[in-house]
Amino acid sequence: MNPNNRILFAGDPHGNFKPLVAAVQEYEPEAVVLLGDYDLDKPLEYCLREIADITEIWWIPGNHDFETPTKYKNLFHSALADKSLHLKVVEVAGFRIVGLGGIFLGRVWYPPMPPKWKDKAHYLNSQKINNKSVELSLKYKSAIWHDEFQALKALKADILVSHEAPGSHRHGFHVVGDLAAAMNVKTIFHGHLHENYSTVIKRHIHVHGVANTAVANLRGNTLMNGNELITE
Repeated sequence: MNPNNRILFAGDPHGNFKPLVAAVQEYEPEAVVLLGDYDLDKPLEYCLREIADITEIWWIPGNHDFETPTKYKNLFHSALADKSLHLKVVEVAGFRIVGLGGIFLGRVWYPPMPPKWKDKAHYLNSQKINNKSVELSLKYKSAIWHDEFQALKALKADILVSHEAPGSHRHGFHVVGDLAAAMNVKTIFHGHLHENYSTVIKRHIHVHGVANTAVANLRGNTLMNGNELITE
């Protein structure tokens, strides 16, 4: 195996898992990491049943995964629910990978503006004045919360996988690069923006955007772009 193919990173499937399945069957990586936006009408393990015995499967959530109760349940209550990398560092195929799922939401925190709420409890307590049984809606569950984001800075990792992009992209956020630098991350992979690209930001951190239904390896090389298999 090419060592760069030990881990593959899959851009937003939006319901089309065939390119990822084909890439895993071709390269047989030790692990795959999915970068969000699955649009699941069935549980995630069903969509990936063809590769479950070939590779480890890890994921972070995207904004689409909170759009409906069905999409949410098919991810967060799937048989692969414990394979979420969101807000944790996990050793995967010899690399420490940290996940940051969800999106920046104006009603919660939209950098560089200060956060609207200190944390989820602050928000929920403010809502309980008229409703004692208030819970986070799916929209608020999709948000990146400032306190959870800041807590990650105390950890160390080799790779950051995020749904949102760092400031390397015109629609990205510089705070994502700041997080990576604080964690001594060397490489960032992100989805969400449906674009394949590679660049370098401060601290010599390599950034790889992975387009929807595309699959990239550890070097950021695109191995699958839609249904097109790209030979190395």
